[in-house]
Amino acid sequence: MGMLKEFKDFAMKGNLVDIAVGFVMGAAFKQVVTSFTGGIVSPLIGLIFEADFKKLKWIVKEGTLNDAGETVGQVAVLYGDFLTNVIDFIIVAFVMFMIVKGINATKKKEEPKPEAPKGPSQEELLEQIRDLLAKQNK
Repeated sequence: MGMLKEFKDFAMKGNLVDIAVGFVMGAAFKQVVTSFTGGIVSPLIGLIFEADFKKLKWIVKEGTLNDAGETVGQVAVLYGDFLTNVIDFIIVAFVMFMIVKGINATKKKEEPKPEAPKGPSQEELLEQIRDLLAKQNK
């Protein structure tokens, strides 16, 4: 029973719950970015190449057509798909940077601690001791 309570305490810690929520929101945000690049950015860039940007590829070895009319044995470098994923990453990284920057700007800046009032210097202390000794000797 102790192990179950320990697991519950671990799972309900604030940081772990925050991480879980952030992970779910990040996955959902990734979906939005992927649909943005796949549905908006890729077609616009595809206009430049006059092709579907995501399907751009460099064919290293030509394939052959089988009886069903499908290409078989083709070896190709799918650079359009790779570039789409790079664009996705850049967008997500930039948005995360802006979020962290915004959060850091809203954090209360620590005010510098006021300096403790300085006491008398060594010379002043020695002068005070000298004056007190001089008073006692009179």
